[in-house]
Amino acid sequence: MPAPQFVKLPQPCLSGQVPLEQALLSRRSMRTYSRDALTVDDLTQLLWAAQGVTHSQGYRTAPSAGALYPLELYAAVGHVVGLPAGFYRYRCLEHALEFRSARDLRPELYRAALSQRPVERAPVTLLFTAVYGRTTATYGSRGVRYVDREAGHAAQNLSLQAAALDLKSVVIGAFHDDEVKQSAALPADETPLYLVPVGR
Repeated sequence: MPAPQFVKLPQPCLSGQVPLEQALLSRRSMRTYSRDALTVDDLTQLLWAAQGVTHSQGYRTAPSAGALYPLELYAAVGHVVGLPAGFYRYRCLEHALEFRSARDLRPELYRAALSQRPVERAPVTLLFTAVYGRTTATYGSRGVRYVDREAGHAAQNLSLQAAALDLKSVVIGAFHDDEVKQSAALPADETPLYLVPVGR
């Protein structure tokens, strides 16, 4: 099997011009997007806001029970200036994208998500998954709720970052898990939790 290909991302901006209160005020679930592409800088900020590392010990932008970090984050890229269309996994410790497939998965994810148009029409659709065992190994069955809460924290971070960038997003939980897993070729222990289309 060939070694994975990585795309190093630019460093995230740590001093935005939109106050948190303004991002909270302007955040809305939007399902209609223009055909304009995102930039690599846009994608960098979105990924970092959702799962970026903020401390030398590996702590991230979203809280995690026991700092066990069960979430994985993927990007189904259709139109990002400077980045080929395809499917990528965000490697937060390296702040890089791991190339997974040259296929534009948005049409497949759209069908898996009950034909919700934003999934297909947004220039990027992000996919949150969880490896529940990372958390339940420590916390037992109660760990399931910790993982689900963590996904909510991360998705809200992503949504607020989108608002701060004057981008639109919507968090989607209605989809056929098995179809998403198959399209994304997820490992057996990963469960899809959210699809988040983002566009202009």
